[in-house]
Amino acid sequence: MNASTASPLIELRSVVKVYNSLAGSVTALNGIDLKITQGEFLVVTGKSGSGKTTLVNVITGLDRATSGEIWIDGAPLHRFGSEKAARLRGKIMGVVFQSFELLPTLTVLQNVMLPMDFARRSSTWKQRKRALKLLEQVDIADHAKKLPTALSGGQQQRLSIARAMANDPAILVADEPTGSLDSATATAVIDIFEGLVQQGRTVFMVTHDKDIAKRGSRTITLSDGEIVYSENKAFTTEVTEPTEIIKRASLCSLW
Repeated sequence: MNASTASPLIELRSVVKVYNSLAGSVTALNGIDLKITQGEFLVVTGKSGSGKTTLVNVITGLDRATSGEIWIDGAPLHRFGSEKAARLRGKIMGVVFQSFELLPTLTVLQNVMLPMDFARRSSTWKQRKRALKLLEQVDIADHAKKLPTALSGGQQQRLSIARAMANDPAILVADEPTGSLDSATATAVIDIFEGLVQQGRTVFMVTHDKDIAKRGSRTITLSDGEIVYSENKAFTTEVTEPTEIIKRASLCSLW
């Protein structure tokens, strides 16, 4: 399959998100067109209020776009209700939040096993085995029996990455994953993301850190809900149309 016929893993077509309140309406996303191929490390930058987190929320199905189309591995996310969107997210996506969103009453190991349990993925023994392997990959297996509150901020973020990878997702979405970390720990987290990309995962990350953004294979900048700049290792350009996808490896469709 060549570049002209390859289908993107994620595709947004004229996506608009408007928030309405008593004070009036605010357009958070204004006609976003975006294609992301499997194996990309796409970084989204922009000032506060530019629409970065809203973009994460509509791509993951945590929020619904006002208009436009969102396709995830061929599935029409824009047509899904919240329950069906959650099922798609659980099967193909892992989400990493800046605030970690860990369950404080569960151990480190149990936090990683929980998504597998929700997805009814294999036996408890196999879930435990996979969870331990993931904790080893992010270098916190020695803390498996501890509660998340006993970990440092960097260790908690590593745990949230392991949990996000629990169901072996094709896509990892991260919203400001290094925002509360020191520079050394942030670099280590991005090293993990790069390793996942080398394994064929797709990483979609939002950050305000320009140095961190340079680690991506492609960077886009949002301003007032629009993509105003696109940069990759080959070229830099003002955006006038969606960036072409070079290739996408085959994935089994979920729908």
